[in-house]
Amino acid sequence: MLAPWQQGWPVWLGWAALLCLMTGLALALSPAMPYARWRALHNLLALAIVLALGHLLLLGLDYLLLWSPLLALAFILWRVLRADLGLAAQPHVVARVDHPSAEIVEVRLRPLARPLAARPGQFVLAAFLDGPGFHGCGEYHPYTVSAVAPDGEIALGIKALGECTRHLQAAIPGVAARIEGPFGDFLNQRPAGPELWLAGGIGTTPFLGVLRSGPLPHPVHLIYLHRNERDAAFRDEITTLAKAEPRLTVDDIACGDQLPDLAALLPESTELAGQECYLCGPPGLLAAAVRILQQRGVRPAHIHFEHFDFR
Repeated sequence: MLAPWQQGWPVWLGWAALLCLMTGLALALSPAMPYARWRALHNLLALAIVLALGHLLLLGLDYLLLWSPLLALAFILWRVLRADLGLAAQPHVVARVDHPSAEIVEVRLRPLARPLAARPGQFVLAAFLDGPGFHGCGEYHPYTVSAVAPDGEIALGIKALGECTRHLQAAIPGVAARIEGPFGDFLNQRPAGPELWLAGGIGTTPFLGVLRSGPLPHPVHLIYLHRNERDAAFRDEITTLAKAEPRLTVDDIACGDQLPDLAALLPESTELAGQECYLCGPPGLLAAAVRILQQRGVRPAHIHFEHFDFR
């Protein structure tokens, strides 16, 4: 009989572990739940491992079977200490705040200890704490590096996509932050030859980081998509950079709230031959662009992308 009410503690713990695991997995995939509640309920996965360990102990099984939950608990503890509590993060302070569009803020962070070895286009995990007149949410989120200064100062572009990122639109100089990373290799070690860049909304930040870092080594065609002028972050700066960079061609396109006609906007097969394609933006935009590029003969190895959908 598997009915838990007819069994003892070993079976009860096993059922509880299974319920916590299934509930935690279901909640982990929920896109609509507020982030703070999502993080709290996500801890059901850790509770499931603890209950599973108790289940095995009470059953009196071979000690070799205990290595699996013990190893999982060790990884969870490492994750909590390193990421959630920020023991691997470096202290920074907000040195400057810019507002390139209505729902995007760019913060420049000065290192207070060892500077990060960040490159334009990479991303970091950052938690913003407290400062004069500002109370940070303290949650670690991924943000793309939009600029790197010689003295180690970095800039992060942040769009209001959720509770914490919306709160950060009001960040001010002097706010403390802790940063872990950098991570990722998007736009690094690019092969020699012409490139196509497709940026949707805040997806322009990794490309902006590369443009700010110096002259382009190859011809680049940037297609920058945004809803309207109010949503067009960094457009004036990109226009200025394009005037000074002969290898950069920019198509600035306002497409409203609908998915743009990518079949008309993307180059034809003859123009795409020999190009490396770099895409950054919302998942729907990337999926449509990848499909069209492949239909026009671009091999998957020549399509590189990152997307922005974290809350």
